[in-house]
Parts: sequence; C-alpha cells; structure tokens
Amino acid sequence: MGVLSKNEALRIAREQETDLVVIAEKADPPVARLIDFHKFLYKEKKRKKEEKKKSRQVEVKDLRLSLFMADADKQRIIAKAKNFLKEGHQVKFNLVLRGRENVFKDRAVNMLKEISEALNEVKLVKEPRVEGNVVRMIVSK
Repeated sequence: MGVLSKNEALRIAREQETDLVVIAEKADPPVARLIDFHKFLYKEKKRKKEEKKKSRQVEVKDLRLSLFMADADKQRIIAKAKNFLKEGHQVKFNLVLRGRENVFKDRAVNMLKEISEALNEVKLVKEPRVEGNVVRMIVSK
C-alpha cells in the first residue's frame, strides 16, 4: 500500500475489519501488515504443532553386560539393541567389572567391539572406553 501515516493505516484496518500488526519496528519507515490476528495465531500454533510432531527426542537406552556372560545372553542383548536401534534410539552398553575382573579390561573392550561388529552397520558415537571399573560404548543407527 506504500508509506502511510499511523492514523491512516489504522483507519484502513478498521474499514477492512482486520488488525494492523507491526512486522519490522526498527526499519525506516516501520513495516506493518493488515492481517486477521486470530487467524495468524491459529496458523502459527498449528505450524508449531506440526514441527513438534516431526522432531523427536532421541533416547539413550542402557544395556548392562558382564564380562563372563553366556553366548545366549549376549545374543539376547544384541537382539534387544537391534530393536532399540530400529526404533531410532541410541544404545549405551555398560560392562561393569567387579573385583578381580578389573584385571581383564582389555578383554572387556574386545567384547564390546565384538558386539558392535555383530550389530552390523552401526555408528559408534562413543568408542569402547574404560571409565573406572566400567567399560562404556554408545552406538546409534
């Protein structure tokens, strides 16, 4: 509509039964738009709801292992991890070393590497690392 005075813009807004909304206050001259404000708020709320629906929080699922566990238990843990990865979650493996098991830290790291290889085509978010008496690894799809 061009450059109008404030009073003239308000008069036009009343005639068209719309709201006068300032878009860019710091521009020279300030920019305003004639819109139905309730309709604008409704569309904005709907757009935010759609964005929230599309974005999803990635959860980190914890799986606990032990150094001397049976092969069947390892396979069960691997199957559970595959299921979590398929759902889009990250999986954190915690292998707790107790007592004399602390001597076998290298064996624990190798065990976690074997598990990551068994999971096929996963991305290691955090390499197997010894943190005190716990060996941790985080993987994602």
